[in-house]
Amino acid sequence: MKERLVLGIGDNLLDAVLGYLVVFIGLTLLMTVIVIVGKVMVAQSKKSSAKTEAAKPAEAAAPAATAPKKLAPGSAGDVKIYDTDPRDAAMIMAIVADKLGKPLNELRFRSIKEVK
Repeated sequence: MKERLVLGIGDNLLDAVLGYLVVFIGLTLLMTVIVIVGKVMVAQSKKSSAKTEAAKPAEAAAPAATAPKKLAPGSAGDVKIYDTDPRDAAMIMAIVADKLGKPLNELRFRSIKEVK
């Protein structure tokens, strides 16, 4: 016959505390890595935006030669609608604007296509 190994309450508590401790340390390390990566990404974003700001004045002078298409007041361009009813497209644009919390005239929709 095999003998059963019976652990006492102290052994079980020690196992539970050690298990919780390992999980807590792992979560803390994961949180630290995420914070560090986030700070690195923000720093890179600031560097790249500073480079783009320096390049914008040179780019702004070049497109002045071409006349932009005259748009209706408050519009953000044309929308190409593929296989979609215009009423449904308008509803989709209104829902997106509402979910984003932005006015519809600040959003630009390039195309709306029904996925089948």
